[in-house]
Amino acid sequence: MNLQKLFELQRQLDEHIEKEHPRQEGEDRLAKKILALFVELGELANEHRGFKYWSNDQEPRTGGECSCDDGYIDVYMGHGVVEQDICPRCEGMGELPNTLLEEYVDCLHFILSIGLELDFTDIDVWKVKEATTTNQFIECFGTIYNMHFQKRVNGEVPREMYEHLFACFIGLGEMLGFTWEQIEESYFEKNRINHERQNNGY
Repeated sequence: MNLQKLFELQRQLDEHIEKEHPRQEGEDRLAKKILALFVELGELANEHRGFKYWSNDQEPRTGGECSCDDGYIDVYMGHGVVEQDICPRCEGMGELPNTLLEEYVDCLHFILSIGLELDFTDIDVWKVKEATTTNQFIECFGTIYNMHFQKRVNGEVPREMYEHLFACFIGLGEMLGFTWEQIEESYFEKNRINHERQNNGY
């Protein structure tokens, strides 16, 4: 795990974003990053689906072959006429994206960005794993909230709290079945896309 390389890539992206979207006077960008992390973690949980006890479809969205016909679906036009259209699920690729990994990496972008904001880049790295994935998600959410609460009440976030968040997130990635190599590769790709988005007026 080359965490310093990830922090450096994130620093470059954050600087690019700051250039395109300068901070406004009085803006609490840390609070916005924390809220963004909440949103991305919720999207990750949604792609995991394991908590959806009310649904028969609790399979994580890890990609693979689409159920369409090589990227196309039949569209019934009426009167027995059938045409083919691009499959909206796989967008004509025939393969579904690993949206679970994509959302995990989106979370990682904000965790790294928060670390940069707090000047916590030289951290101790360990792993925390709860008994279930559901509990692991809840622990991540709780730690994120506690960081925000500490910042509001005490004016600072303890380094150990940020390290705990990182440890929970690493444990979550392992519980979701990701290797660090997969995570890094996906991070590099999404980082590249995020730079392109800034260049294109995103």
